[in-house]
Amino acid sequence: MDTLAVVLKGPEDLRLGRVDLEAPGDGDVIVDVRWSGISTGTERLLYSGTMPPFPGMGYPLVPGYESVGEVVSAQAGAGLKSGELVFVPGARCFKDVHALFGGAAARLVVPSNRVVPVPATLGENSVLLALAATAYHAIDCNKPPELVVGHGVLGRLIARITIALGHAPPTVWERASARQQGARGYQVIAPDADDEKGYNAICDVSGDAGILDSLISRLAPAGEITLAGFYSDRVSFAFPRAFMCEARIRVAAQWQPADLRAVTDLICSGALALDGLITHRKPAKLAEDAYRKAFADPECLKMVLDWRDETP
Repeated sequence: MDTLAVVLKGPEDLRLGRVDLEAPGDGDVIVDVRWSGISTGTERLLYSGTMPPFPGMGYPLVPGYESVGEVVSAQAGAGLKSGELVFVPGARCFKDVHALFGGAAARLVVPSNRVVPVPATLGENSVLLALAATAYHAIDCNKPPELVVGHGVLGRLIARITIALGHAPPTVWERASARQQGARGYQVIAPDADDEKGYNAICDVSGDAGILDSLISRLAPAGEITLAGFYSDRVSFAFPRAFMCEARIRVAAQWQPADLRAVTDLICSGALALDGLITHRKPAKLAEDAYRKAFADPECLKMVLDWRDETP
């Protein structure tokens, strides 16, 4: 088999092309992708060539870890059946290209234990499940965020999930006026407009490696900062202020299967809504334009590629 996929030949060299697929084995499912999301964090680094050394890194590669599609074939032991809609957090099914993260393709071969069935009513919003699980993973329920830095999709999801879990609404910082709208039950303000100096828990999703000093200055004694963005540069801070307030710094890494199940339950219960987060859509044949716009337009929160008109 082969399929149509987004292929990064090298930095800023992105195109659609046919790639060979590995044959499915026991427990695998073949998924025809309907939609895939574009990550403005890790995929931007892959596109620009600034991604730090990462397992599986290398060009050419197929990016993407936010795909949703229909199971068209299930092998023995898969436990799924044709017609089910599933979320696919990336795949490693290509013969001649790296799969980092391997989800931006019209057809995927994936172990069934890596996919998550999703309600058909979620539609394209299902591509947001990985970000929602990332947001959930970043939240410490014993010390929920009182301040979230950044009002992109991840920052919005952290704020929404914090509220959905029954905690007080956090304050959200955002400098870009184009992203200050769209709050759901919490306030969004510019950092300079916030006089609070005693936050017990701050969650940063800005990706700004130089932000720690300003955040530490806003902490209460024994306050905690969670780094939930992806930082390609060295993260550092001045020690004296952190020492005086006994600051704690926590890194939230990749979500786990339990996080994905938890947010799926929140969505299905109605406690967490995903609407209003996908702002732009393009057919997969316009992938080059879609990626450029996703990375360059501050009004683009989440870009989705629509694969439904493509031949797998």
